[in-house]
Amino acid sequence: MKRIGIVYAGTLSLLLLAGAGFGFAQHDDRRGDQDKQGRQGQGPGEQRGRPDQRMQDRREPQQHERMQQSRQRDYWQQRRANNFESQHRTWAQRGGYRGDRIPDVNFRQNFGRQHSFRVSGLRYMEMGGQSRFQYGGYWFSMMDPYPEYWGANWYNNDDMYVDYNDGGYYLYNRRYPRRPGVAISLSF
Repeated sequence: MKRIGIVYAGTLSLLLLAGAGFGFAQHDDRRGDQDKQGRQGQGPGEQRGRPDQRMQDRREPQQHERMQQSRQRDYWQQRRANNFESQHRTWAQRGGYRGDRIPDVNFRQNFGRQHSFRVSGLRYMEMGGQSRFQYGGYWFSMMDPYPEYWGANWYNNDDMYVDYNDGGYYLYNRRYPRRPGVAISLSF
């Protein structure tokens, strides 16, 4: 004689398999419910696992993300140039780029004109009064205000890319292919 135990959602039943015949034996449902509560370590009034708590758990990351996006939007809008031509400097004007460098293999795989991204979809951090975004495993900080012609929501709407030109890294906006990029510094 073989015995096979099967657990149902609300009851515990035991299926007895004996030769060609089947028999069912039922156990007390109240004991099964008590066992479930004991195993979960919670009573009926506890928060863990309640639908309203699970909804709150889902909302917290969304609220954090909205807060971060709001902070990022505020920062970018404050960093807009009044006259980009007079407010930006190239790396050559700065005395050359002396920061970290991206290895050539990494650069070809993740950077350059053929690899674009939206800044709003990237990790963002404020540090020392400066905003940084992470792309391709590196953190970038803009050295100058962004051009006024990029528009107020460039970080959400425009495809950007990082390239190395004239001795340093620059952030370029695909919408303005013939315009200069913004000098950016790189850190690991």
